[in-house]
Amino acid sequence: MSKRVAIIGAGPSGLAQLRAFQSAKQNGEEIPEIVCYEKQENWGGLWNYTWRTGTDQYGEPVHGSMYRYLWSNGPKEGLEFADYSFEEHFGKPIASYPPRAVLFDYIEGRVKKAGVRDWIKFNHAVRDVSYDDASGQFTVKVKDLKADEVVTETFDNVVVASGHFSTPNIPEFEGMETFNGRIMHAHDFRDAMEFKDKDLLIVGTSYSAEDIGSQCWKYGANSITVSHRTAAMGYDWPENWQEVPLLTKLDKDTAYFKDGTSKKVDAVILCTGYLHHFPFMAENLRLKTPNILYPLNLYNGVVWEHNPKLMYLGMQDQWYTFNMFDAQAWYARDVIMGKLDVPSQAEMAKDIAEWRAKEDAIADDYASIEFQGDYTMQLMAMTDYPEFDISGANQAFFEWKKHKKKNIMTFRDNGYKSALTGTQAPAHHTPWKDALDDSMESYLES
Repeated sequence: MSKRVAIIGAGPSGLAQLRAFQSAKQNGEEIPEIVCYEKQENWGGLWNYTWRTGTDQYGEPVHGSMYRYLWSNGPKEGLEFADYSFEEHFGKPIASYPPRAVLFDYIEGRVKKAGVRDWIKFNHAVRDVSYDDASGQFTVKVKDLKADEVVTETFDNVVVASGHFSTPNIPEFEGMETFNGRIMHAHDFRDAMEFKDKDLLIVGTSYSAEDIGSQCWKYGANSITVSHRTAAMGYDWPENWQEVPLLTKLDKDTAYFKDGTSKKVDAVILCTGYLHHFPFMAENLRLKTPNILYPLNLYNGVVWEHNPKLMYLGMQDQWYTFNMFDAQAWYARDVIMGKLDVPSQAEMAKDIAEWRAKEDAIADDYASIEFQGDYTMQLMAMTDYPEFDISGANQAFFEWKKHKKKNIMTFRDNGYKSALTGTQAPAHHTPWKDALDDSMESYLES
């Protein structure tokens, strides 16, 4: 009897895993039986947009942190699938920073072509995953949300691809309960128009702080104040934007900061990151790691060192995304199918420690990008995932960093060369700050 493999999540990582198995099948190989559980109604993970926040129609925590008007905040040349270029999908070169709908269409195009939708059970939320040493199998309990019933299945392998940008990390500040305005985490942010003409306080210096602040500026917020714990982002912000030290307390309509300054604000958005949160995994299978480039306890960043039948995809802090998830998925597939061996637990632990030491020695963001590029390239070399020019992709990231430093509000107006096709991306027809319509139709107009 062939193996059975459960994949948890049908976002970019889970879809990469489905595509990896389908690719082997296409090559005439016998693949395991695949069942992918997705709690949302459609594939795409965080690239789905929903107006919902808090809980969904089934009482489940809303997975999505996606908001309207989001455009890619990194060049598409750094995330292109090695087996499916943007040019192949759209039939022409497109600009380097697509909005959400365009990226969703690209992600979907590859898996539609691969024909893997039948392997996915939508509206199915995984409740419990445990492992039995005697049988050598996992027991997976899943809630069929539409039927309102829990089903139990057994599997030989489990791949956790549910992401780590959906459970917000929410700090507490004095005075929150008596603040007169709106307080929300970035996870619940949906529409910059809500903050038109408002004085907005953002706490944190993550990508979401930078991007949500920029969105609100673009759509007419009166002022943006960003509070940092350790260091300011330091970009050349517009006139109505300021960076201040850490928030110490709120009092009705006023925010007070560590340097003794204060500011009247209408709303607070906490851009304070996310937790790696897997409550459905048994304690001895649960990944517990901070958001780092080389997560704890994962051999080759994928294989659970305490039980190599379990894989985690996409758990890294990320420069690379889609193509790194692909490299991980092809590697996970080959381990599951017995084409690649994993060493003893002691050797895995030693290898993880060496990678962790390398990460600890990283000097700056450029070295971080190279570290993740090297990691992705090493994984790709182990499988038949199509090779592409990682140094070219690194270069796109380096130029992106420089363009942001030069002008944070115009960096998206630049274009880069595809590491796959060598094509230079054309300029978009409208500067980002003036492109208020983020629809695919508007974006693809020539």
